[in-house]
Amino acid sequence: MSTQVTKALLVQLDALPGKEDDVRDFLNQGLSIVEDEPQTVRWFAIQFGPSSFGIFDAFPDEAGRQAHLSGRVAQALGQYVGVLFEEPTIEQLDVIAEKRPA
Repeated sequence: MSTQVTKALLVQLDALPGKEDDVRDFLNQGLSIVEDEPQTVRWFAIQFGPSSFGIFDAFPDEAGRQAHLSGRVAQALGQYVGVLFEEPTIEQLDVIAEKRPA
């Protein structure tokens, strides 16, 4: 049975010109990092358009979200601002309803 989530983050990343493949690689590496975060129970790397990417992740509670925001992926985001992408937009969301994975 999967863990219910109540909190989420939506991060939008706009790749710098010519860095789209590098942003994809960065997001793929992010998956291996969040696999070590037990409170990050859903994590998706997404692409909105040719140079617009994002991360959607969800947590059981606020403590899980805050642990993630102070974790390795958040640190990596800061390191690559101006190198791979512009300053990311980070929205903190409340989950109203979900269909849990089986």
